[in-house]
Amino acid sequence: MFDKLEDLLHRFEEILNELNEPTVTEDQKRFRALMKEQSDLTPLVEAYKEYKKCNETVEDSLSLLDSESDEEMKEMLKEELNDAKKRIEELETQMKILLLPKDPNDDKNVIVEIRAGAGGDEAALFAAEIYRMYVHYAEGRRWKVELMECEEIGIGGMKSVTFMIAGQGAYSVMKYESGVHRVQRVPETESGGRIHTSTISVAVMPEVDDDIDIVIEDKDIRIDVMRASGNGGQCVNTTDSAVRLTHYPTGIVVYSQTEKSQIQNKAKAFALPAFFEYAKDMEKSQLQNKAKAFALLRAKLYDIEQQQRHDAEAEMRRSQIGTGDRSEKIRTYNFPQGRVTDHRINLTIYKLDKVMNGDIHEIIDACIAADQTAKLAKMNQN
Repeated sequence: MFDKLEDLLHRFEEILNELNEPTVTEDQKRFRALMKEQSDLTPLVEAYKEYKKCNETVEDSLSLLDSESDEEMKEMLKEELNDAKKRIEELETQMKILLLPKDPNDDKNVIVEIRAGAGGDEAALFAAEIYRMYVHYAEGRRWKVELMECEEIGIGGMKSVTFMIAGQGAYSVMKYESGVHRVQRVPETESGGRIHTSTISVAVMPEVDDDIDIVIEDKDIRIDVMRASGNGGQCVNTTDSAVRLTHYPTGIVVYSQTEKSQIQNKAKAFALPAFFEYAKDMEKSQLQNKAKAFALLRAKLYDIEQQQRHDAEAEMRRSQIGTGDRSEKIRTYNFPQGRVTDHRINLTIYKLDKVMNGDIHEIIDACIAADQTAKLAKMNQN
């Protein structure tokens, strides 16, 4: 491990020297790559430098203890020695975690897809609540949320909703949310006061960067442009702004209608010259929806490709908690008891109100810690 750390320290110094070159910004792609590599290595380099200092402290303390005769000074040296040894153990664990094989998607933005499952309208209502939970969580981390597709029902629920979360390391955190989420409570429509169980599924996919080659042949897709549907709103059912893509080889269908024309009065729009603004606005909305639909299709195709990889390196990079199957029941939200249980790590917390308001840090941190512990154990076995 330490030979590798010395090599990484040397590489870190090379990066710093290269970044100090006056001409480094001339090649922006190279400059961004260096900045990212520096950012990735900094926590490990800082931990290793502190580790080396602690080892020096241990050596110095032992040497002084051998020659020191004053009892009070000896006690101080022993305390310093014990503190340094304790810190060395902590740093060794920290460095092992930092050296774990990293999922190449961890730094990417994510596309999250929530679908109502068993439970009818109650499942759709819960899907809308989980969507809002993730929005609050993302906003708390200063991440940007962009709605890509939404199929609503009349009582405030969502049969399905797809959205993007853009922020540094979004996938490294949100990937632990994939799976089946179960809610137990008395539905608003239940007159008998009985507790019902409903489910939703959450799929988390990394956004596909331009440098990843996902080939979509024109012959493999059908593009349909149609009028947006939904509950009210200006220009809903009046403009052909919604876009649906059908990918023949996989059967994947994606739909985007979130960008709608902003002209408030269609009658006024057809009066020149406002008509041209109306037409331009409608075309812009259609193009935006088409771009979103293609981004979602690329993410779904990339996700299929990722799931089909089973090499040894990918095995170490994959999450070690749960089965990784999206049909796996990962979490239960029990409203009568005010508790949330994550079944993968046997964690139960009684903070349901806070969780539904986006405070899911404790759950995600526990999932990350359990995943890292399992990976370390697996690495030590090899």
